[in-house]
Amino acid sequence: MSQEKFRNIGLIARTESEQTLYSVRQLIHFLHGRDCTVILDRAIAGSLPESGLQAAKASQMGDACDLVIVVGGDGSLLGAARDLARFDVPVLGINRGHLGFLTDILPSEIESRVGQVLDGDYTTERRFLLDMEVRRGKTVMGEGSALNDVVLLSGDSVHMIDFELTIDGLFVYGQRSDGLIISTPTGSTAYALSGGGPIMHPRLDAMVLVPLNPHTLTSRPLVVDGNSELKIHITTEKVNPLVSCDGTAGIRLQAEDVIAIRKKPHRLRLIHPPGHDFYQACRSKLGWSTRPGDGN
Repeated sequence: MSQEKFRNIGLIARTESEQTLYSVRQLIHFLHGRDCTVILDRAIAGSLPESGLQAAKASQMGDACDLVIVVGGDGSLLGAARDLARFDVPVLGINRGHLGFLTDILPSEIESRVGQVLDGDYTTERRFLLDMEVRRGKTVMGEGSALNDVVLLSGDSVHMIDFELTIDGLFVYGQRSDGLIISTPTGSTAYALSGGGPIMHPRLDAMVLVPLNPHTLTSRPLVVDGNSELKIHITTEKVNPLVSCDGTAGIRLQAEDVIAIRKKPHRLRLIHPPGHDFYQACRSKLGWSTRPGDGN
């Protein structure tokens, strides 16, 4: 079966660094050469007035484009994922950041690798996101979504926080710690990894819960089914913790608040040029050793 071909392409960049703008200009020139219609992220359109392109918000791109290319680091793609997942539009990443587990095309490879994608030579992954809601009694105090993780933190306090966790209505534990990371497989190579959590293959339908500096040393990372519904009941009274999605500005909590976390109904369509290999990415990004005799 032939792959989908792309002709209406959105370009998103969350930074106006010279390196990022250079790659965006390169993409515009290349895509025009392939007779593609290009729509530019409104956030950087003012820095590229010479392009003369239509500017749009991410929601407009979701309706108008059959492919969105994100130029930046993984953080840029996380933001785009939260905006675009509900539109089911494919997303491709150009790495102008650091690790680049999600944005996997190097700037030097833009024309060759994007060209392969435009020719229909690519693979598709479906990455699930998390929905988070904070309730205070019957009132919804805030909500958000995350491709990487939902993180409960003590905020600007040095005190530990107390909370209780239930999964699918079953009590799991009461914990005293600096917080808790609830991560998707996508986020398992991010903050959860720094907290001592396992690396999960992106195709796994699971979540990992990683305690942050728990007071009880037997509190260990816990992997649960991806369709689980989690509820975190805040019981601490000394501090006002914070809950955040993908590191964005968080929601301040108080005692008796309840955080509900579940899988989002819409998944991100993340595409890769041919030859993408998760294990190779781990070797490259995390410094894993190569096989003996590889000469590296």
